[in-house]
Amino acid sequence: MCRVSKQRVQPLADRHGRVATDLRVSLIDRCNLRCTYCMPAEGLDWLPNEDVLTDDEVVRLIRIGVERLGITAVRFTGGEPLLRKGLVDVVRRTKQLRPTPETSLTTNALGLGRVAGALRDAGLDRVNVSLDTVRREDFARITLRDRFDDVITGLEAARAAGLEPVKVNAVLLRGINDDQAPELLRWCLDHGYHLRFIEQMPLDPQHGWMRSTMVTADEILESLQREFVLTEARRPRGSQPAEEFLVDGGPFTVGVIASVTRPFCGDCDRVRLTADGQVRNCLFAREESDLRTPLRNGADDDEIARRWVAAMAGKLPGHGIDDPSFLQPTRPMSAIGG
Repeated sequence: MCRVSKQRVQPLADRHGRVATDLRVSLIDRCNLRCTYCMPAEGLDWLPNEDVLTDDEVVRLIRIGVERLGITAVRFTGGEPLLRKGLVDVVRRTKQLRPTPETSLTTNALGLGRVAGALRDAGLDRVNVSLDTVRREDFARITLRDRFDDVITGLEAARAAGLEPVKVNAVLLRGINDDQAPELLRWCLDHGYHLRFIEQMPLDPQHGWMRSTMVTADEILESLQREFVLTEARRPRGSQPAEEFLVDGGPFTVGVIASVTRPFCGDCDRVRLTADGQVRNCLFAREESDLRTPLRNGADDDEIARRWVAAMAGKLPGHGIDDPSFLQPTRPMSAIGG
């Protein structure tokens, strides 16, 4: 069991008054689906194994974040984090930290049916599952894999294991599933899952994203309101990325994450660590700060913490998607971590 650090906590603050307390940790850049908005059919050039942080290195960086830098929530992402062999042990060791962070997992749920119980036993609090459609043929069209049943099995296993609330993240694509928002919400309500729609973001490796073809939050809400009565949830949104709406008076809600058309950069509390040990102070940042090299060169915790603090200080006020000079990050979403 890790002891509580007596070191003074130095917040991960930027120059615009924001403090990062939510750490997104990418454990691997590989994925076993080929979602058309995320990566090409042939996959990508994966990181060499020697470049990927070891389990011990991941846990050490999380510990520094929790004990010294005020991190209170850790979300494990990928690629697909279930492909990381040491995932359960990393979760267990993270939950042994003091103060204990909230932990969650963003996954495509392939294989979740086999490990949901072990993840819960290790201390994982909840999961977010990516599922853009409940039509088998459209699932295969979007992911280029016939694995719909595996996702459903994973969702059921997560709920049975108590990894709740089980959240479903969906992206609507023009001409494929853009008419399915009410159907997907009805399905999630029937199964007790919490649905959140996410606007498609400019994070594809092909750099083919176009604002003109993106399904916007307004379109999503308009579609939902044809079948449901939506009212804004009363509780303050705070730093949560999703705008939440009560469905037919509640208690169930639906969320919309409008990163493009309704940016929430002013309240952002997130920082990202890539699978190869780079700090990204914004999902759309074009610069990274290397923690892996000093880590492997023998830097102590104080030095790592100082570098991390410096990396956050330079965070820009917003992602700048609407700026004419905006350029997509070099890395796609699968290599950054969500």
